[in-house]
Formats: sequence, structure tokens, C-alpha cells
Amino acid sequence: MLKLGGEMFGGGGVGVDPDVVQTVSRQIAAVVRTGVQVAVVIGGGNFFRGAELQQRGMDRSRADYMGMLGTVMNCLALQDFLEREHGIETRVQTAITMGQVAESYIPRRAMRHLEKGRVVIFGGGAGMPYFSTDTTAAQRALEIGCEVVLMAKAVDGIYTADPKTDPDALMFDHITHREVLERGLNVADATAFSLCMDNNMPIMVFNLLTEGNIARAVRGEKIGTLVSTPGGRPSF
Repeated sequence: MLKLGGEMFGGGGVGVDPDVVQTVSRQIAAVVRTGVQVAVVIGGGNFFRGAELQQRGMDRSRADYMGMLGTVMNCLALQDFLEREHGIETRVQTAITMGQVAESYIPRRAMRHLEKGRVVIFGGGAGMPYFSTDTTAAQRALEIGCEVVLMAKAVDGIYTADPKTDPDALMFDHITHREVLERGLNVADATAFSLCMDNNMPIMVFNLLTEGNIARAVRGEKIGTLVSTPGGRPSF
């Protein structure tokens, strides 16, 4: 399960940056051609973020639904580049019904698509307000039987502090789910880490912007930070 942040799709701005989507699609296509089954969850932060809109007085539920629609636009952009540029078959499934552009999320159907070598791209978040797309990635990964959640970021991994503001911040090669939660490390939604911890789902946090990193993560190379719980499922 590959989790992509919406902010990266916008290249730091509002909307979709075709150059970023091209880079991401090229990396995914390279992995799919090796026979690996790939599912993707994409955020919508390049369009709307419900929590931020709430701060400006908007109803949180309505703001979150706007964010969910933003994720679908990102899904369609990735679908287009994968199919048109790389000849990779895809299916977009959404948690909110929109039959003219995507299938509804059906776990068994998603698993069948993966078995046929298609990339399944999940949009619409969890279909409910107050849940992040990080949590959606964890839930979808568990339900369709993924081996690992690959959390692609704009940083190299999980650090002791924000490396952009603290030059002494150190990166972890490995850390447990519980340590991430206890230290309050601002990597992803705490609900996502709790869900993965309770179900022994490993998470790999790595830099998406380094060419070839998705393939390296899939091969289990020593990049980024591996989050796992001792005694859980074996490392992928």
C-alpha cells in the first residue's frame, strides 16, 4: 500500500503539478512491471484540508467532504499518467459513490484487480469526516491484505525533531509504532499508527522525491525509517 500526500501532487501549490505526477507514475510503473501488486491512497491537501478550513469557520464535516473530493481529482490524474504514459492498467475506487468516474470501494473487487496486475487507486478517503487519508491507507492495507504501508513523504524518514528547523535532528533507521506515538512524532495521523500497531502492520516512511525510492522500499532496501512492533508480522 503506497500512501501519497496530496501536497506533493501540487508541487507546493494549489492544483496538480504534471511533473510531480509524471515522476510518481514512472516509479509506480517500474514497480508494477516487476510483478508487485500495488495499491495507492492519495491525500487531497493540494486542494482542501478540512482541519484548516474549520479554523476559518467552516463546518468540519462539510470541509472534510470537500477534501475527499479533492483526493479523487488526484486519483484521476495519477490514473491518466499511469495508463497513457506507461500502459499500466488501473482502477480508481472511491469511498463516496461517483459511478461516472470510479468504482465504489469493494474490498474483494480491489483484491481481484490487484491479482490481475492492475494498480488500484483509492479516493474519497474513508468516506467519513474526521478521518485522515493516513488512517484510510492503514485501513485499506489491512482489509485487502497488504504486506506493508509505504508512506511517501518529502523528507527522508522519521526524525527526532523537524529537520527543517532543527539541524541536530537525527533520523531513525527503525522505531516501533508505540515509540512514535509516545514521542509525539509528527509523521502521520496517530490513529493510523495505532491501527497499524494493533494489527502488526509495518510502515516504511521514505522520501518520494528521490528517483527510484518506491522500488527500493518495495525491495526492502535500507532507506527511510521502518516502523514495526517486535513480535509482529515478519519484515516484508
